[in-house]
Amino acid sequence: MMNSMTNSNKKVQKIVIAGGGSAGWMTAAALSKLLGKNLDICLIESEEIGRIGVGEATIPPIRVFNQLLGIDEQDFMRSVQGTFKLGIEFTNWGALGDDYIHSFGTTGKECWAAEFQHFWLKGKQQGLTAEFGDYCVELQAARAGKFFSSKDSSLNYAYHIDAGLYAKYLHDLSIKHGVQHIEGIIDDVSIDAQNGHITSVTLKDGQLIKGDLFIDCTGFSARLIEGALNTGFESYSHLLPCDAAVAVQTEKSAEPRPYTQSMARDSGWQWRIPLQHRVGNGLVYCSRFISDKDAIASLMNNLESPAITEPRVFKYKTGRRLKGWNKNCVAIGLASGFVEPVESTALHMIMSSILRLMKLFPHDAISHANINEYNKQTKEEMERIRDFIILHYKATSRDDTAFWRYCQNMEIPATLSHRIELFKDTACVCLTETELFRIDSWTQVMLGQGIIPKHYHQIVDNMSDTELKRFLAGLKQMVDKQVTQMPYHQQFIDQYSKSVPITE
Repeated sequence: MMNSMTNSNKKVQKIVIAGGGSAGWMTAAALSKLLGKNLDICLIESEEIGRIGVGEATIPPIRVFNQLLGIDEQDFMRSVQGTFKLGIEFTNWGALGDDYIHSFGTTGKECWAAEFQHFWLKGKQQGLTAEFGDYCVELQAARAGKFFSSKDSSLNYAYHIDAGLYAKYLHDLSIKHGVQHIEGIIDDVSIDAQNGHITSVTLKDGQLIKGDLFIDCTGFSARLIEGALNTGFESYSHLLPCDAAVAVQTEKSAEPRPYTQSMARDSGWQWRIPLQHRVGNGLVYCSRFISDKDAIASLMNNLESPAITEPRVFKYKTGRRLKGWNKNCVAIGLASGFVEPVESTALHMIMSSILRLMKLFPHDAISHANINEYNKQTKEEMERIRDFIILHYKATSRDDTAFWRYCQNMEIPATLSHRIELFKDTACVCLTETELFRIDSWTQVMLGQGIIPKHYHQIVDNMSDTELKRFLAGLKQMVDKQVTQMPYHQQFIDQYSKSVPITE
């Protein structure tokens, strides 16, 4: 019988995390809090290596991650100068002058055979004027600038956070749970000649740090997983054309919107993320269609308030590491791959990688079975998220610039092409159970960007026209009532900040 173990049957006790930032400190906090009793964890970070500092918009699963770490939300929101997020507003994506919100909520009600969009489509054929999003509490609250949450609330939401303050918050939590923080820059990586595993890293000051499992959180440089192990990389650049971004912070100018803004520009798109104390801004662009200088000018000419930092340009490659776990090294965050930030998935993919590692954690020894399962799940997750993001670029009628003409005509994966055609023909969205973006997300983006189905499921015809009108009107009335009763976003933040958090 074949041994499923690798050549290293050593018990995993010493974990070395290379790199800090959100990826490093999220990993350190989770492992030390949830698995740390029998582990020796250290994190190597240097202040000389700057953080990218983006990834300030999140999606709802971050709340589950925080709960696992025992984080009190009120304390957290004060510490990271956070605001609440109900979705993303997309402007000028489907066509110039268009806008829609991809919200986090459930829209309407479904039946066993047909989701809500089928009922809404029949209503539209009967002359219904309400939009699909009119039946979603989160979307309407976002439009109205309102927000409310409590223990009994079913509202689905995420956060806007200061990435630097988030890393500091998790740093303090990690140190509390026994993580050793080592200041330094990795100068050399030692590899075992027999099994190819990393045995240690040497810092510039000569310090030698040995480990059993190494976690690469060194960002795009992928110092361990690629630099030392030559793992390989699959590019998505032919599917996601943007390859650069410029970021700048601005003064707070108005009450924060409870959603992220994504505004399509001539050669990419601009983000706007409102925090309590400032606003995060950036332009994601394709360097084949615009220079860095012109990208900076485009961003600076479209700010709502004065800049408080200098614009910073960074380049990136979309794609994934061929193995997220190679030998005794696991890449988390940008070291493992990157799609792009249009749906705020960066922190989620860090979180999901950490949780996947903990489920498959090699307590006794590193095995091929664990590595293979980890890599299989990581590949599937990346490709599903990739397809959803490609949809935003492909589903456009814009032909006013060379960039958008390229997006409109580019080839896309067969998996995405099938999903678009299925929705066009039948209004159906068929998903696997583990996909991050659910039916509401796909439906909101496809409808929002002009993909209107030709047919709806005929089971809807079992409801008479009068019943359908009453059903839709009742749902809309419930949504309107809930939103009317909510306080404005800023009012809720003010009240929430004054409340005393629950402590252990």
